[in-house]
Amino acid sequence: MTSATDREERVRLDKWLWAARFYKTRSLAKLAIEGGKVHYNDQRCKPGKLVELGDKVKLRQGFQERFVIIDQISDRRRSAPEAQMLYHETEESVTAREDLAWQRKTMQAAHMPPARRPSKKDRRNIQRFKDQNGM
Repeated sequence: MTSATDREERVRLDKWLWAARFYKTRSLAKLAIEGGKVHYNDQRCKPGKLVELGDKVKLRQGFQERFVIIDQISDRRRSAPEAQMLYHETEESVTAREDLAWQRKTMQAAHMPPARRPSKKDRRNIQRFKDQNGM
């Protein structure tokens, strides 16, 4: 018969990712692992891999890539503040995510549409400019 501490120490990777609130459901966590978006100790693995304290997990969620280290093991999904106690993110990961977010924000600002459509006078000026510059 297994005790409660043995049960907590033996948690599958997909269940831990779900409990740590990286994915909304266990099936989404399983799909991410099988799709190669989650690496455990720098290697692809199966959803049934048992997690251990101090191991590294690399996650890719959309544009974000995170490197986290497992601090606690739990198979129960609790509130977000409690879930954040299960892991900590490396400093390199945090700075890389912030840099990527800043790059996306600046690129998005560079491609902003004009505030309004050109008026008839603006269109004439644009056409005159194109004619003068051979465009």
